[in-house]
Amino acid sequence: MKRVILAETAGFCFGVRRAVNLAERAAEEGIPSVTLGPIIHNRHVVERLKSLGVGMIDSPAEAQPGSRVIIRSHGVGRDVLAELAARGCDVIDATCPDVKKIHRIMEAAHGQVIMVGKRDHPEVTAACGWCENPLVVESAGELDAWLAVEANREKSLVVVFQTTLARENLEQCDEILKKRCTSYEIFDTICDATSKRQAEARRLADASDAMVVIGDRDSANSRNLANICSDHCGDVCFIEGMDGLDLSRLREKQTIGVIAGASTPAWIIKEVYQTMSEEILKDTEELEPTPVQPEEESFEALLEQSIKTLQNGERVTCLVTAISPTEVSVDLGTKHAGYIPIHELSEDPDVKVEDIVQIGSEIEAYVVRVNDVEGYIMLSKKRLDTVKFWDEIAKAVETKAVMEGTVTEENKGGVVVRVKGIRVFVPASQTGIPRGQELAQLMGQKVKLRITEVNQSRRRVVGSIRAVGSEERREKAAKTWAEIENGKHYTGTVKSLTAYGAFVDIGGVDGMVHVSELSWKRVKSPADVLKVGDEIDVYVISFDKEKEKISLGHKDPNLNPWKMFTDQYEKGSVAKVKIVKLMPFGAFAEVVPGVDGLIHISQIADRRIGRPDEVLSEGQEVDVQITDIDYEKKNVSLSMRALLEDMGAGRATQEEAVEEETGDVLVYDTDINKPEPEEVAEPVEEVVVEVVAEEPVEVVVDVAAEEPVEEVVTEETAEEA
Repeated sequence: MKRVILAETAGFCFGVRRAVNLAERAAEEGIPSVTLGPIIHNRHVVERLKSLGVGMIDSPAEAQPGSRVIIRSHGVGRDVLAELAARGCDVIDATCPDVKKIHRIMEAAHGQVIMVGKRDHPEVTAACGWCENPLVVESAGELDAWLAVEANREKSLVVVFQTTLARENLEQCDEILKKRCTSYEIFDTICDATSKRQAEARRLADASDAMVVIGDRDSANSRNLANICSDHCGDVCFIEGMDGLDLSRLREKQTIGVIAGASTPAWIIKEVYQTMSEEILKDTEELEPTPVQPEEESFEALLEQSIKTLQNGERVTCLVTAISPTEVSVDLGTKHAGYIPIHELSEDPDVKVEDIVQIGSEIEAYVVRVNDVEGYIMLSKKRLDTVKFWDEIAKAVETKAVMEGTVTEENKGGVVVRVKGIRVFVPASQTGIPRGQELAQLMGQKVKLRITEVNQSRRRVVGSIRAVGSEERREKAAKTWAEIENGKHYTGTVKSLTAYGAFVDIGGVDGMVHVSELSWKRVKSPADVLKVGDEIDVYVISFDKEKEKISLGHKDPNLNPWKMFTDQYEKGSVAKVKIVKLMPFGAFAEVVPGVDGLIHISQIADRRIGRPDEVLSEGQEVDVQITDIDYEKKNVSLSMRALLEDMGAGRATQEEAVEEETGDVLVYDTDINKPEPEEVAEPVEEVVVEVVAEEPVEVVVDVAAEEPVEEVVTEETAEEA
């Protein structure tokens, strides 16, 4: 059975669609506009924009001072933007976001920038205008030859790729860089849509007897598709439109795949696909019976209906007849074929088509463009929704209704929120973002706002996010104050950190968690355990409604170290502890995490020591006896000496037991530093004292006597000595 298969990825990519839409909107506003070079690589689109009043110039020098200039999807260099600004031009930047990413990478790069792409391609030329002395190579082979020079291998490289290249180029370059280069950074800047389109082209070409590739011959994206299809299919037709399609060549084929480049408009794809389906499959399709017309419809009425036409801006009700990956086909009841591009269904890019329309359902739409020559009408449900919404948004100023939208743009004065297709400007002071912080953090977020000003003639709408946020916060605060009580638990959000604690929002009200209440362990800084935006469990320690102050705790009472200590130990208990800090008067030891005890210097050994570090070191684990617990002050006294003395007493008891059993007398002395008797029996015969000070010096000399002897030495007595 014969089949004509249309690729799901056929047609405009996001960047191209965005550029064309920006140009169309500029035309609708009625302000004379020009594009700097062709908006995209498709002559049909360029000609259509020209018919809408959007002209084209080839260089910034051709731009009239103060005129509106649209930057095409391929982008331009930094110098071109500067020249347009110097001429006072109103610039609409339609550069593809993926291409903009390359510009940012090249602008911020440190080292040699290498761009892999076609040297004469406008995207490559524009990107090279964002850095100094970039190198352009067209293939992995060129890159390998350049790196073959020893000096080039030692350079720090930044490598980017033209967005429309085949992914094999990146993989080949990466392999070469791994072997040749010592320091490089490679950026995958090949467009995801391009990769998906190329992958589908391979799969479709493998499964087809013939492939039809639709696209402008100046489009690198379309040429790459044709090359990929040629590698996987023996019969490939590369056409720009119906004019180049040879149907006789395809009639004998069983399976024909159709794919289109990213710059190919939907109406061309539709025309080619429908023509192929009608001409090639007509012999295999069964004829459906012609429905009987109701008797009340006269010939004149049917004739009038068949020649009925529509005008731009007209509202119509149509019937959905088919849904494809790129558009929704509708029956308008006229001689024209109607379609709604997928991107014209809804302002929400994440919404699913099946959630909006189904085959057989009726929808209202807005006529965007009527093409009597080609016999089609392009419609937009999204734009009709926007037109309807103007009335609703105007009433919102009086009713103070809260509306929802998505932040889509940022500028110096504030942000732009899209509310059902309408641009609502929110000044920076009304965003709710504190002064000094970046507004970019709102980008892409869905927000609630209140409309404060509407000027439909100037298409200007102003709103406030802060107003809604303030009201919600006041309502939450009132509820919190009404229900607050000591000990009550909340899940709060950390709003800010200070040296002495953290402020936590518990529902429209900020409470203070002191640093001492953050953890049972010692905390030097709140930033060590928290960061702004964290959600934490807190409980109320105390509050003052009049002063609107709340003291919060974060420590879990069940994990109170003192309770854990007292449950486990009592006075006289023996514990293994860890020395955490040495002081001149003793050592602090951790008994359980969060509870430290003091081993006084006199309790470290069973002999006199000068400093704790003579016996102990930080991190050492030792056995101690708990000699005292002050439950009120939560102080713990520890002793190593007590265990040593107990050990000595134990040994003495053991020896006495042995003596009783055997009759032998054993001597045990626990003072291992006690001098032997013969060592103290010998007197010290001579003591030499050297006096170096002019003033009298008091010297105490111990000659093994029981009591110290004091002697005052002067210059005269020193000489006698």
